[in-house]
Amino acid sequence: MKWLVATLIDKRTETASASTLVFEVDGWPGHKPGQHVDVRLTAEDGYSAQRSYSMATPAHGNTVVLTIQTVDDGEVSPYLTGVLEIGEQIELRGPVGGWFVWDSSDRAPVLLIAGGSGIVPLMAMIRARAQAERKTPFRLVYSVRSEAELMYATELRALSGGIEVSVRYTRQAPDGYRGRLGRLTDTDIAEAGWPPDFAPKCFICGPTRFVETVADILVSAGHLPPRIKTERFGP
Repeated sequence: MKWLVATLIDKRTETASASTLVFEVDGWPGHKPGQHVDVRLTAEDGYSAQRSYSMATPAHGNTVVLTIQTVDDGEVSPYLTGVLEIGEQIELRGPVGGWFVWDSSDRAPVLLIAGGSGIVPLMAMIRARAQAERKTPFRLVYSVRSEAELMYATELRALSGGIEVSVRYTRQAPDGYRGRLGRLTDTDIAEAGWPPDFAPKCFICGPTRFVETVADILVSAGHLPPRIKTERFGP
């Protein structure tokens, strides 16, 4: 894969610490929902920094959409979300990854489990389902600290037609929330997910500890490991 020039054509706020960036990339080969890209920034003195980010939408021409969570002491994310302006350019290459992807021709039920910004590649799958006009049953379990950190809030609330969304809060719940406050448990996943005998395709994305815990819960519940796909970030 070669590095391509990406021009920022739109930027919008998702939460106080996350933004969605839309790039136009000449020569973009297309991608599958769940894949990611490498982004490279190069300073005038030649120093460069590189990070990987999941794409938030399915393929659409030369467009690449990234939703990026700002890491306060990071080298790349603060620049992308806070400094980069419309019309400016960066370098990226991809698509990267072939395992953590959803194929719209697959009719098996889909269970998506996200922790924080791990919702990004799973949102690409949800949008791909709508784009392909598929009726594949989807269930999303989304764990976030508080309502203020909920990405794609308006879009998720409007989902219908075979997509069920269950949001769980770990630190602070909004008014009217009747669920339990805290990290996901086996009970949460059993109530909001698919039972093992439905043989769903399971996609888990989030911080490493979150992903490992959820994957263990699914296996212990009887889900077959080959049907559980994971994508993680952080130490």
